[in-house]
Amino acid sequence: MDRFAQLEEYRQQALLGGGAERIAEQHRKGKLTARERLDVLLDPGSFEEFDMFVRHRSSGFGLERQRPFGDGVVTGVGTIGGRTVCVFSQDFTVFGGSLSEAHAEKICKVMDLALKIGAPLIGINDSGGARIQEGVVSLGGYADIFLRNTLASGVIPQISVIMGPCAGGAVYSPAITDFVFMVRGSSYMFVTGPNVVKTVTHEDVTFDELGGAETHATKSGVAHFVFDNEVDTLLSVRKLVGFLPSSNASPLPSVPTRDDPERLCPRLDRIIPADPSQPYDMHEVITEIADEGDFFEVHADYAPNIIVGFATLGGMPVGIVANQPNALAGVLDINSSVKAARFVRFCDCFNIPLVVLVDVPGFLPGTDQEWNGIIRHGAKLLYAFCEATVPKLTVITRKAYGGAYDVMNSKHIRGDYNLAWVTAEIAVMGAKGAVEILFRKELERAENKEERARQLEEEYNNQFAHPYRAAERGYVDDVIIPSHTRRRLVRALKRLSSKRDANPLKKHGNIPL
Repeated sequence: MDRFAQLEEYRQQALLGGGAERIAEQHRKGKLTARERLDVLLDPGSFEEFDMFVRHRSSGFGLERQRPFGDGVVTGVGTIGGRTVCVFSQDFTVFGGSLSEAHAEKICKVMDLALKIGAPLIGINDSGGARIQEGVVSLGGYADIFLRNTLASGVIPQISVIMGPCAGGAVYSPAITDFVFMVRGSSYMFVTGPNVVKTVTHEDVTFDELGGAETHATKSGVAHFVFDNEVDTLLSVRKLVGFLPSSNASPLPSVPTRDDPERLCPRLDRIIPADPSQPYDMHEVITEIADEGDFFEVHADYAPNIIVGFATLGGMPVGIVANQPNALAGVLDINSSVKAARFVRFCDCFNIPLVVLVDVPGFLPGTDQEWNGIIRHGAKLLYAFCEATVPKLTVITRKAYGGAYDVMNSKHIRGDYNLAWVTAEIAVMGAKGAVEILFRKELERAENKEERARQLEEEYNNQFAHPYRAAERGYVDDVIIPSHTRRRLVRALKRLSSKRDANPLKKHGNIPL
């Protein structure tokens, strides 16, 4: 055979994956093929494939008669928005995307390259798990991947896109990565499947209930993003990459914007309700101050009492952490503390400035929280903010009570620029609780207990429910009119762009896991 013709024939075989019928089956399920997914994810014409002709080396169980090119995974490099990314995309049409020794070697090779060149790694997972016919060799392949995920953590952004089953040991690679995307109705993650669960615990549970996208988005917090179809999912991965540097040694991307950095936000002057117990939506504050009103929320469906996500201010990417008065009054609980702590640490890893919007009445009380470790989990958020050396900006919009005031990037834990709105209330606790403690005996003797309590609460509010005591001490750098917030933050980000800070020399800290 002519050598040029042979090369073309082999390429066509590789491009066909598991064959036309299996590709058609993938399409019938509403799923794209491994290469079609890369076509959506990457800039047109930018993908360069590696190891197209790799085949497994196994014998037994008839495998020696089935040696398709690529061995169930497509790997290589491409660009997103003109910036290099390294990718792998598992091909369910070949052995159900199962991981073999050769399959794992291909993934490890592209992971090693990503680390060497400082490029984000994006893995598209669609696999039946370890290739049983290869036994412990396939398990070793997973461990090789886990090790590289861990070593790359904090060096390059790692994104996992779950486009089908991801079960057993396979789930731990996405769990180590920075962000997990899932698709409703077609992607699943679990350590043990429904059949095993029924055998061991006698629970009847469906694939969706056990490990579907909604479950992981709302209950476990494993999934950061959930979408209705694969195309929207992949386009959102592209958007996320646009906020991130290529590595921890790379500069932040500059995002073009026509939004005036000096723009005032008059709507914010009216957003805080007159009644301090009445909620408002912190999303409205975020979209008012963000460039073009564009906010890319992370973990939107999990622990909604805190909001995290990315935006740009004056064209500079920032990570936003904000209490949400519309959910549980914005209190900090176990889930919200862990959610925010992980996001803060990601931003610090990749030198993304943090903007913190505070309206927090404290930590959620109750036996459920105490017995499940709110002390330990709340300390994770405190630790994350204390440890972070990126520019850290804080705006107290309303309540900042008790220990939660300290935790939410206060000046005392190295907040660089701390502002308070004129509506801010910075105190140990709210007026009602304080009066009940401070004036308990007086209230017991009072003829009209309710009236006297109202008087004392008013006196307490006049004395403490404002930002000026903190301002006297320098705990906030300025008290501002809310409409000036965007202008002040953009200016501060420019000033802090040359910030240099460091923690004491150590191997690593011992975060309260």
